[in-house]
Amino acid sequence: MWTYIKFGLLALLFIIAAAAVFSKKIYRVELVIAAPPEAVWAVLMDTANYGEWNPVFVKVEGAYADGKVVNTFKDPSGKLYEVSNKVLAVVENTQLRQKGGMAGVLTFDHQWLLQPVEGGTKVTQFEVDRGFYVWFWDDSWVVPSYTKTAEALASRVANLK
Repeated sequence: MWTYIKFGLLALLFIIAAAAVFSKKIYRVELVIAAPPEAVWAVLMDTANYGEWNPVFVKVEGAYADGKVVNTFKDPSGKLYEVSNKVLAVVENTQLRQKGGMAGVLTFDHQWLLQPVEGGTKVTQFEVDRGFYVWFWDDSWVVPSYTKTAEALASRVANLK
């Protein structure tokens, strides 16, 4: 009997581990902003003023160049969450990439990608979430929130011209 219980527990652990490794959700939001990448980049790097324009990421503690920041984000209900992020890449006027979360449970790999296009800059927010919690988490608000953030970024860039 105990052998069957141990086998069942091992099988359950294997399933959870596999789910943590192979479960993922991908989010992508794109918007063309009528400004050069340098203008968009300047707003993204100005972490001290996120609260003035960003409806989702309302506070950023630290500078993206430092390698670690703490983002405070607001979900649609208005609840605030603090999330520590490791900055993986800062490529001027092109890419900001940060990662965080709890390995196996829920991690995120979030990127801002800027690409010069006719009429301005194509701005892409691209995120991959992984972990077993993606099965249970209601993520229906992520794309609409990232869309609001992109629109707010465009507005902020336009207002600074």
